[in-house]
Amino acid sequence: MLALAGKVAIVTGASSGIGRATARLFAEQGARVVVAARRQHELDTLVSEVTATGAEAVALAGDVRDEAFAKRLAGTAVERFGGLDVAFNNAGVFGELTPTLDRSIEDWQDVLATNLTSAFLGAKHQIPVMLQRGGGSIIFTSSFVGCGIGLPGAGAYAASKAGIVGLMQVLAAELGDRGIRANAILPGGVDTPMNMANAPDAGPEVQEFVNGLHAVKRIASPEEIAQSVLYLASDASSFVTGEAHRVDGGVSISRN
Repeated sequence: MLALAGKVAIVTGASSGIGRATARLFAEQGARVVVAARRQHELDTLVSEVTATGAEAVALAGDVRDEAFAKRLAGTAVERFGGLDVAFNNAGVFGELTPTLDRSIEDWQDVLATNLTSAFLGAKHQIPVMLQRGGGSIIFTSSFVGCGIGLPGAGAYAASKAGIVGLMQVLAAELGDRGIRANAILPGGVDTPMNMANAPDAGPEVQEFVNGLHAVKRIASPEEIAQSVLYLASDASSFVTGEAHRVDGGVSISRN
């Protein structure tokens, strides 16, 4: 039995990295998928890959900071596939790596809008649609940064990711008796285009240092993170809600 057979899922930030890997895995596990990101071409490529396997997917390009887009995304799930069971609000940016006192208000606001406000807007429009089907699973991408570790220069990112955990916990408390489960993943280092863009000149010594921060002495592939998202999306986690689920290779506890 496929883990998401008969389910309908939304995945944001699906054009690359964790979002793309998760959308593919959801489709492999039986879900019909609505994928969202800013880049239409990358989304169209993803949809072609998914439909080539016999699964169903539809793409919607737009800005997750825009409430009208969040509403349209939830509406697309209903119009195309009849409802919504799972939402993975994964879209995010890192922002400038700069000391907090030197950070521009524009960068601060952009990071919080993209990472945190978009999570609120997604949930605001996804949850009512889930309730029409008796419940569902809503998942957010947080981070070990801001939830156990203070990374110098990442003040806006840390604040946004810590805020996601707070939002998630409130949603879990508010909606648990109505069949909605809310959880967040906290990845460690992941081999994604966004992470590579944050360190374009990183040589082997930097990569070795980052690997060494993790207890397992390496970073993750997007596909590894996607497996944990699948667990939270599926009925295998039916008694799990309000959980800040670390998928970090031990970076939050490693000191050697």
